[in-house]
Amino acid sequence: MSDIVISEFMDEAAVDDLRRDFSVRYDKGLVDRPEELAGLMRDARALIVRNRTQVRGPLLEAGARLDAIGRLGVGLDNIDTEACAARGIAVLPATGANDVSVAEWVIAAMLILIRGAYAASADVLAGKWPRERLIGGEIFGRTLGLIGFGSIARETAGRARSLGMRIIATDPFIGADAPAWTKHDVERVDLDALLAKTDAVSLHVPFTAETRNLIDAKRLARMKQSAILLNAARGGVVDEAALADALKAGRIKGAALDVFAEEPLRAGSPLAEAPNLLLTPHIAGVTEESNVRVSAVTARNVRRALNERRK
Repeated sequence: MSDIVISEFMDEAAVDDLRRDFSVRYDKGLVDRPEELAGLMRDARALIVRNRTQVRGPLLEAGARLDAIGRLGVGLDNIDTEACAARGIAVLPATGANDVSVAEWVIAAMLILIRGAYAASADVLAGKWPRERLIGGEIFGRTLGLIGFGSIARETAGRARSLGMRIIATDPFIGADAPAWTKHDVERVDLDALLAKTDAVSLHVPFTAETRNLIDAKRLARMKQSAILLNAARGGVVDEAALADALKAGRIKGAALDVFAEEPLRAGSPLAEAPNLLLTPHIAGVTEESNVRVSAVTARNVRRALNERRK
């Protein structure tokens, strides 16, 4: 019997902290053994997950004693939040704990794609010297467009501005008179204007019915031919087939994706043959430092929730 079940990787210090007061089953491989995980849920008061464990349907039903679900991250699309709310289960994301990591991923991917000179090691080692082919651009003086202007986008804006970029953003949930625009020196525009004006477009929105395939063939066509697309938000926000077509046709310069409509990405994806494409396995928000922060925040959140339910 375990009070807390942890199905994906977590910083060991945070796990040990929870063990001081609770019985904890920590096995980062449980995400790949759903039947075993469901069996453990019968006695658990809390479940801690990242983004791969699907907390819905049979798994959620198996957790008859659940009081809390800790999310080692911020996205909640792998958790049936409505079912949790109906049962009074607290859903606890680690809000803010990985903002810096995601913002740095965006900046790094943008630098790599715009400079275009960081994939020449094999040529150089082979005695080739492709200098003219590798003449890329600078981000200084270019325009970054942020779709969504929450905390991660604001961290990204600050870093991009320090590198000499102009920042514009769109967010229908932040009014034109909100102080955030002035505070962060960001111009508020609508989505179509953002796509047309920017040299780099970075997505910072959740996955919802409204944002599904938000960046489709029509919106990709509005981007500059020299522009790049960056997505470390959520898979499904970008139409992957349309993006692959745009890259193959040279309608945009490049793209970097950390998230996908289906994860892990299956062999045979339309992205497989697309040029000028950087792919990472949903790790933009996961660094050594952010793992410590996210794990500590989640441990505190779960501890607080369980202690409050005991009262």
